[in-house]
Amino acid sequence: MSRARQMRRHARTMRRNGLQPVVLINGDERLPDLAIVLVGRALWRYRSELAPLYATSALVVGAAVLHFEHPGWWPYLLGFGTALASASAGIGERVGLTRRGERLYAALVAFAAGAWLASAVALGPLWTPLPQLLVCGAFVLALPWWAHRRRRARVRVDRQLAAWPDIARTIGLPGSAVQSAMADVWGWRARFALARGQTLADVTGKVPAIESALGTFRGAVRVMPTRDGKANRFELRVLDTDPHADAIAWPGPSVSSIAEPIDLGPFEDATAARVSFLRRHALIGGVAGSGKSGGINVLMGNLVACPDVVVWAVDLKRGMELQPWASCIDRLATTPEQARTLLRDAVAVLEARASALATQGRRVWEPSPDMPALVIVIDEYAELTDDAPDAIPDTDSIARRGRAVAVTLIAATQRPTQKAMGKGAVRSQMDVRMSFRVRERKDVDLILGQGMLNAGWHAHTLNAPGKFLISAPDHDVPRRARAYLLTDKTVTRTADHYADHRPELDTVSRTAIEEAHNGPSLDTAPDEGQADDSEAVLWDLLSTAPDEGCTVPHLVTATGRSRPWIYQRLRELADAGRVTQVSRGHWRSVTDDSP
Repeated sequence: MSRARQMRRHARTMRRNGLQPVVLINGDERLPDLAIVLVGRALWRYRSELAPLYATSALVVGAAVLHFEHPGWWPYLLGFGTALASASAGIGERVGLTRRGERLYAALVAFAAGAWLASAVALGPLWTPLPQLLVCGAFVLALPWWAHRRRRARVRVDRQLAAWPDIARTIGLPGSAVQSAMADVWGWRARFALARGQTLADVTGKVPAIESALGTFRGAVRVMPTRDGKANRFELRVLDTDPHADAIAWPGPSVSSIAEPIDLGPFEDATAARVSFLRRHALIGGVAGSGKSGGINVLMGNLVACPDVVVWAVDLKRGMELQPWASCIDRLATTPEQARTLLRDAVAVLEARASALATQGRRVWEPSPDMPALVIVIDEYAELTDDAPDAIPDTDSIARRGRAVAVTLIAATQRPTQKAMGKGAVRSQMDVRMSFRVRERKDVDLILGQGMLNAGWHAHTLNAPGKFLISAPDHDVPRRARAYLLTDKTVTRTADHYADHRPELDTVSRTAIEEAHNGPSLDTAPDEGQADDSEAVLWDLLSTAPDEGCTVPHLVTATGRSRPWIYQRLRELADAGRVTQVSRGHWRSVTDDSP
């Protein structure tokens, strides 16, 4: 083979490897100086680490040129450096400097560079001691840059994505290309363009292969559609550490009104999973031990803090889950008969509210402390279907007609099959779907909706209690979140704090319940004589109570009044020193031997 042919073949090999041969004037191709090429590639590859050196070199060259051409510009350069430093410290978060330390560092660098450049322009870059100050200052200021976590993460991401073309060919996505990338607190995310004919479903099926190619731990890769909804785009999220590895303590109520979205827990990017439950029914699903009870506790902790919400609850496990919130729940049904009555009364309430709105010429019920919304929480909905099947038509009616009149249904169940949901319209009316861990892949579609599994909602891969996926009008991409943890002490403390501040149902709703029972309402606003009778009965019960006290449910039944009314009167009597709380939920009057 001739030498010219060998050189041409070698040149083609270099082009495939990203190198360019040198073309001489006579047209012959020659190999480039490999040393120069390697140095150039190294300078580009390690551009982040060498950024302080590049900046220092630029300062020296700029100072030399300006010293000979415009030595009188030094006041402007000093003023520009000072202004840039002030802007970095004051509004640096607008350009990505989210932390205070980052803004102060940027301000210090800007001021030091401006001061040195102004001095070098006026006196010359070699004027003693400017070179020594430049070397020492550059080294000292480079140390935080080299040690910064975000910079190192960005470099690591760039180097991983530089190998994406080879990875794409290996995993069966040839032609896909990186469009942008960004490092964050827990890892990094990147936006990709797919080749013609490739879809998000193709990428979703190759998640294990992507994890292997990137060298991450199992379950670290998330594939999501882009926010613009383009079919030939996808977003890849890679976690370096699992932000949900440990339970996250509940910080307290996130709302003061049902009209505000409730914070259920953080997503993996540390943003809050906020969901509005006003005029939205919700379905909560997941296997036993997946964290459904924790999610309900977070929801209850926020609802009881809202003065414009009355909470009713159904817990057919004899109140085992919701009993700790009993002091804040207006009505708690723990038997099938009580559940039937409660749901029947809820239908009466929504019908009465609808009639009142029609009479007033209004279309929606706006919650307020005097006209509160009604939220009905049903734990283990399948138990209601089995034990009280005749109550299911009422839940269907609430699901279909409750939105406008602010009567909301929240149902929790392990597996919302058609049988478990009562073969009604309840599941189809649920706007908010929360899926904790499920055992089988097909259960994803049962909870979140048909086709959600293929769209990337992989609730069967959730690997810790409390982790969940949420589908709602404002959450239409699969993002993992973890519900806050409320300990038993937190639940007790929260319930005791808000028990005295819970609202009662409005007059329209109480009248509807009274008419439904065809007799005196339990919650009807009494006249002065009725109020005196109820208070007299309450005092008689407290006065004759045994040493262990009288329970609140017994007081509610005997007086015919609601829990908020009972707690309000107990608080008034306790403030007057006439009654004492023997233990949680047990009260009696103060006697001579009372502690």
